[in-house]
Amino acid sequence: MRAIAYTNEPDDADRLSVSRATVGDVAVVTVAGEIDHHTAGALRRSLMPGEPAAAARTVADLTGVGFMDSSGINVLIAAHQAHGPAGWLRLAGVRGAVRRTLEIVGLTALVDCYPGVQEALDA
Repeated sequence: MRAIAYTNEPDDADRLSVSRATVGDVAVVTVAGEIDHHTAGALRRSLMPGEPAAAARTVADLTGVGFMDSSGINVLIAAHQAHGPAGWLRLAGVRGAVRRTLEIVGLTALVDCYPGVQEALDA
């Protein structure tokens, strides 16, 4: 995977790290830490597509996320909707309690989940 652009936006320093790289024409957002109402803003800013949003494609790598509350779920739903009908948001590396939470609320039926970033990019 070759990254073309990179930014890092720490939020609540020890709780969440968000970085964004571009692979081809797909944004790959790597998230590590806890996603709650204190840290969801950084995730929201990183997942929202630029212009034109209608064809935006994003992979969110949640491998490093150990906790997500309803704030994170709301961000993922809003990001999915913002990608428009021709674009997409895919999740990669969702594990443990975070995956279970997404399954319970039905988000895994709305947003495709993959074991890793490369699988999400290749799909």
